[in-house]
Amino acid sequence: MARPIRILGIDPGLRRTGWGVIASEGNRLVFLACGSLATQDGAALATRLLAIHDGLRRVVDEHAPDEAAVEATFVNKDASATLKLGQARGVAMLAPAIAGLPVAEYAPNLVKKTMMISVLLPKADPKSHDAADALAIAVTHAHHRQSAVLAAAMR
Repeated sequence: MARPIRILGIDPGLRRTGWGVIASEGNRLVFLACGSLATQDGAALATRLLAIHDGLRRVVDEHAPDEAAVEATFVNKDASATLKLGQARGVAMLAPAIAGLPVAEYAPNLVKKTMMISVLLPKADPKSHDAADALAIAVTHAHHRQSAVLAAAMR
C-alpha cells in the first residue's frame, strides 16, 4: 500500500501568507498542520518577500510535503496591489519549487467550491482566514490530483 501524499496548500499574500498541510490517501484526507506567515507592515518589499520565502522554507523543512498547490492571483482594480500580490505569489511558488516539489495552481473560484474545511477536515482548527484558505487549496489539489491519477489509470 502506498503511503499518503502530503500536500502543502499556500494562500499567498504580502501581509499574510496562509499555509496548510494535509495527507491524502485515496478518498481520505487528514489534517496535519496549518498557520500563517505575517510580514511587517511598512518594511521594504524585498524584506517582506524574503520573510515569506524563509517562512515557507521552514514549513517545507518541518512538514516534508510531497507536492504543493498555490491559489492563482485574481486581478483587482488596484494595479499596484495586484502586482505586489503577484510578487508574493511568485515567492510562494518558488519556495517549494526550490525544495524539488511539484507546484500546482488553482483558480480562486475552483478553490471556493472546495471550501468545506470543517466537513472535510474536522480536526482542523485554522486560527486565521489565510490558514483556512490554504487548507482549501490543499484539499482542491487532493481532489484534482486524485481525478488525474484515476483518469490515467483507466487509459
